[in-house]
Amino acid sequence: MGQIGRPSPVLLLLAAFSRHRAALDWARQRASEAWGSIVRESEAFEFSQTRYYEPTMGAGLRKTFFAFEPLIDPARLVERKLQTNAWEAEYAGRGGHGESRPLNLDPGYVALGKLVLASTKDFCHRIYLDRGIYAEVTLHYRHHRWESHPWTFADYQRDDYQQFFSECRDDLHHRLREEGRT
Repeated sequence: MGQIGRPSPVLLLLAAFSRHRAALDWARQRASEAWGSIVRESEAFEFSQTRYYEPTMGAGLRKTFFAFEPLIDPARLVERKLQTNAWEAEYAGRGGHGESRPLNLDPGYVALGKLVLASTKDFCHRIYLDRGIYAEVTLHYRHHRWESHPWTFADYQRDDYQQFFSECRDDLHHRLREEGRT
């Protein structure tokens, strides 16, 4: 029988996308106030791999990733997803944009061996966590690089995204070593 233990802490990520710079700035501010300082921020990547979001979000979307200072227990992903859903509704309710969904927020985390994203949608590759939230391993880390799965979103297969995730993983690895966890 295996021994039950605590998981290693993980690096919390937030993917924010919108066609409005003000929405991305609002997301950065809101998340850093709630979750702590941002230790790494990506550029605003052009989001053009799919038109799925255009009916509710418009065209010309940009996606930015934020990584946060405090490492978290991976079990906290559920509350982070519930929180970001509330933030999306709050931002949409403020008005000022023509779209019904001017901001999309997707929390997840980087662990040494994987990148995990939270979702409210169930699919065959997602595991139910709690309170209507599922999780999927979007990418896994093997042989010093990120590898995708058949379900991995097209944008997460991009080299520029994965370079950012590698930098986040390096930060996490360094911090875990300093704490004697690896």
